[in-house]
Amino acid sequence: MLHSHALSRRLGVDLFLKAEMLQRTGSFKLRGAYNKIVQLSAEEKARGVIAASAGNHAQGVAVAARLANTPSVVVMPHTAPDSKVAASRAYGADIILQGDHYHDAFVRAKELARERGLTLIPGFDDPDIVAGQGTIGIEILQDLPEFDEIVVPVGGGGLIAGTALAIKSLQPTVRVIGVQAAAVPSLVASLKAGRPVATTAGQTIADGIAVEQPGILPLEIIGTYVDDVVTVTEDQIRTAVAALLQRAKLLAEGAGATPLAAMIGGQVVRSGQRVVLVLSGGNIDLDLLAEIARTWAPFEG
Repeated sequence: MLHSHALSRRLGVDLFLKAEMLQRTGSFKLRGAYNKIVQLSAEEKARGVIAASAGNHAQGVAVAARLANTPSVVVMPHTAPDSKVAASRAYGADIILQGDHYHDAFVRAKELARERGLTLIPGFDDPDIVAGQGTIGIEILQDLPEFDEIVVPVGGGGLIAGTALAIKSLQPTVRVIGVQAAAVPSLVASLKAGRPVATTAGQTIADGIAVEQPGILPLEIIGTYVDDVVTVTEDQIRTAVAALLQRAKLLAEGAGATPLAAMIGGQVVRSGQRVVLVLSGGNIDLDLLAEIARTWAPFEG
């Protein structure tokens, strides 16, 4: 947990940052993957595990599997950033590229799990995964027992479900806000429909949360424990990436910067309040980072 004086001053709040880009593998995803894999039987570990991912879950599964001495296969869409593909392979996973979106990769991963007898490690729709991600909420309350609001990125919903469940169970007065990229508003649509619905994935630099349909279990938890979900534009995400780098000296990927994007864009306004932003990861493509650094105006507030 880091406190940002510069961003607090510019946004008019007391701002704290849960910097998951400093986590091993550069994102929160190791938490859930490890919690799931470590509980497998010896026979399941011997056969191996498989996952579908646009990047961060892939790295979490690869590292968790290596720690458990378990072989791993990860199916990734062709659109996954090269840096995330390379990192997942370097951590020891066998990488298979399939389709252009997460859903394509997930369908193929399920097929391979049946064919090879592998254990599928879901990205978000699993109680052990949700529980693992919820350790973020516990850690935040250990470091900062009193705060007013927390803003969390949302893709498939595992991160916000676990975080909200932990925080609301221990501090029910804290408001929990989810943030999605406007290009892929699957949770917003699902909450409106009252069930998981698929949305067409548009182009977004927040590839880590570009999930076309949230999980059944996360959606149920979100409906109970999350107070609101907002969306942010690509321009706002880019501004937030630049602001975190310039003002907080933290490198966030697009998905990880969405909570700050919602503060900068005015979708989340809590003047004078103590606010926590979960910066979910920092595995940004270096070409994209260079383009943002070269062309994006500094955030002055």
